[in-house]
Amino acid sequence: MESRKKAILCPNCRKLVSSDEPRCPYCGHPHPGASWKGMMGMSGFANSNRLIRYIIYVNIGMYAFSLLLSAGRIRVSLNPLTALSPDSWSLVLLGASGTIPIDHYHRWFSLITANYLHGSLLHIFFNMLALHQLAPLVTREFGSFRFIVIYALGGVFGFWVSYLAGTQLSIGASAAICALIGAIFYYSKSRGGTYGRVLFREVGGWLIGLFLIGLIPGVDNWGHAGGLIAGGVLGYLLGYNEKRKENFTHRLFAYGIVLVTGFVLAGALTTAILSRIGG
Repeated sequence: MESRKKAILCPNCRKLVSSDEPRCPYCGHPHPGASWKGMMGMSGFANSNRLIRYIIYVNIGMYAFSLLLSAGRIRVSLNPLTALSPDSWSLVLLGASGTIPIDHYHRWFSLITANYLHGSLLHIFFNMLALHQLAPLVTREFGSFRFIVIYALGGVFGFWVSYLAGTQLSIGASAAICALIGAIFYYSKSRGGTYGRVLFREVGGWLIGLFLIGLIPGVDNWGHAGGLIAGGVLGYLLGYNEKRKENFTHRLFAYGIVLVTGFVLAGALTTAILSRIGG
């Protein structure tokens, strides 16, 4: 009696293959049907749409928690730039970055946590809208795991540059989002051709938008610049799908970043709750 072969999605290229294939016939990924790869692939962060939703959910969750932590100190204003703003101390407790948290409280982990905090409803809305538009392009050309590395390390580097520039308090996903723009800029110039030129013009539109946003008082332009530079450099170092397929090192690095980020965010939430209870 002939056994039935189970069809699965390759955890690397996301194409339909047989579960008992020794190597993916499309991308050459070894043993695509291995159970551990299923856990770390299709059902994990290799699903780019799910990954993007996870990041958006974490940002929304942290913003909602910052409002709860502010408890009566939320700024209700007719000014859309400051409407529904958590208070500054709640943001510091949750991991805002800058010279105040780092120099006075030695909270270096804020270089990570600040990427998931926002100062108003409009702030998080526009950042998540930009992420929703840019992330699919980066995951398509670089892959989900390299996207994680670019997004996370680009954000950290952006806040580090902002700190070195003397910014007292800074939050938001825009440094990490700028890293995505930097990676697309590198990709468009490296790839060239009609598609590369189209992407380059698209990046130009984003850069013009960043310049205009940077004219608004209080915008962290140093963080934006750091994110852009980091994204371009990381795009070059990591490579993109047409030059180099994602490999085990990319996956290992990405999962390590996710674990560290989760641990740091959980620690920041716990510390903030205990501080409010104790206060």
